[in-house]
Amino acid sequence: MVDKGLLVDMADYAERERRARLSADVIHHAKRAVIDCFAALLAGGNDPPATLLARAFGDSIGHGKALLYPSGRKAPLRLAALINATAAHTAEFDDIFRDAIYHPGAPTIPAALAAAQSRGADGMAFLRAVVVGYEISTRIGLALGRPHYRYWHTTATVGTFGSAAAVATLLGLDRMQFAHALATAATMAAGLQQAFRSEAMSKPLHAGHAAEAGALAAVAAGEGVTGALDVLDGAAGLGAAMAGGTDWSGTVVGLGRDYNITQMTFKNHGCCGHSFAAIDAILALRAAHNLTAEKISKITVRTYKTALDVTGSYKVTTSFEGRFSLPYVAATALVHGRVRIDAFEPKRLADPAVRALMQKVELAVDPVLDAGFPGQRAAHVEIATTDGRQLRHEQPTRKGDPDLPLSDDELSDKLLELASPAVGAAQARRLLQRLWSLDRAGGAAMAIESACSARRGHQTERRRSPSKPKQPKRTRKTGSSR
Repeated sequence: MVDKGLLVDMADYAERERRARLSADVIHHAKRAVIDCFAALLAGGNDPPATLLARAFGDSIGHGKALLYPSGRKAPLRLAALINATAAHTAEFDDIFRDAIYHPGAPTIPAALAAAQSRGADGMAFLRAVVVGYEISTRIGLALGRPHYRYWHTTATVGTFGSAAAVATLLGLDRMQFAHALATAATMAAGLQQAFRSEAMSKPLHAGHAAEAGALAAVAAGEGVTGALDVLDGAAGLGAAMAGGTDWSGTVVGLGRDYNITQMTFKNHGCCGHSFAAIDAILALRAAHNLTAEKISKITVRTYKTALDVTGSYKVTTSFEGRFSLPYVAATALVHGRVRIDAFEPKRLADPAVRALMQKVELAVDPVLDAGFPGQRAAHVEIATTDGRQLRHEQPTRKGDPDLPLSDDELSDKLLELASPAVGAAQARRLLQRLWSLDRAGGAAMAIESACSARRGHQTERRRSPSKPKQPKRTRKTGSSR
């Protein structure tokens, strides 16, 4: 049996991490990731395809110890991972690891949560598993890089490793079992970009499949199922098949010392992240010059090529198409001053002012900005006004990126905004309090079950402006770059 190689090195890290003392900074960032994931999960939990999956697997719901959100109904580990992860990737509000073009939270955290609840693990064990899942999967994503993202959806492929690593940690797999869990996860990793270049429900299912497949790999490895330990770097392995050849030499460098979970992007807009820099630039120009739609004769957006490949469509008839249309979200930002979840409701999709302004948006690739992708997500926006002005703004990064992070308060506001319609304002506040104290919780299930499972009365609370619970006092700016 091969007992060395990349996957065994990752397993060695996971074994060390199980015993190591996580710093307060890493724990705090893990809680931020969980809070952000719950915001996205609850925003998508009452929508298809999550609701359709719950119907499809209805005969399995009511069994098991893991929870489905927002209903609080019980389900087996793998089914809860599948449905919750799908929900977390539906509203396009889940986190991003910028340099790997990867959403780690949606596939990793629901799988870890289902495993923690199934095993009765405490909050700190849950957070530790989340950290392990993030650290291993983000490094695999970095190695695969931009060539992988040409055809593959990184969240679908790399997310399988995040789930497998997190679940394996909570199941207490030994070193070789852990390595075999990752090996099996690799051969089940899939998800094509074409799934989100047209109207379909497949994209959120990518996160759900990754969560379920990773959980399956971990559970199977715990019973002795083995995988090919050279599946990443072998001649017919993941790197060769999915990235045209990959340099794996730096993949495990810094594991257990430099934590990628401290470098997450948390979304400030409810759409594809490739459009964020342009939205931020437009909002800055709108505020600085008091712009309104009738004052605009043209908006020119210059950004990196992938942004236009994924979001360059002018065809918007559904919320899905709106979320992946840079012309639509650019026009929405200027007309309404924000691009949140209400931007994709039917009435807003048909807004005549937005529709007219969309046709004045011109898109172009900027070679300099394209060369900086994926490590930099930037846009140059120029707005020509009807009175002859040429207004310009260069947005070098996105609000929410690690070099321009959402504060703890902004992250809390995001959860309250997105969770309140699903569970009610009071329940959302209670959930937020419990998530901020997860590292002191006696059980991951008990810490959040009572805050999410009841939905009674939430309709009467939906229009209230929920007050924030007190946050832990922090003098350091969170999320800043190392």
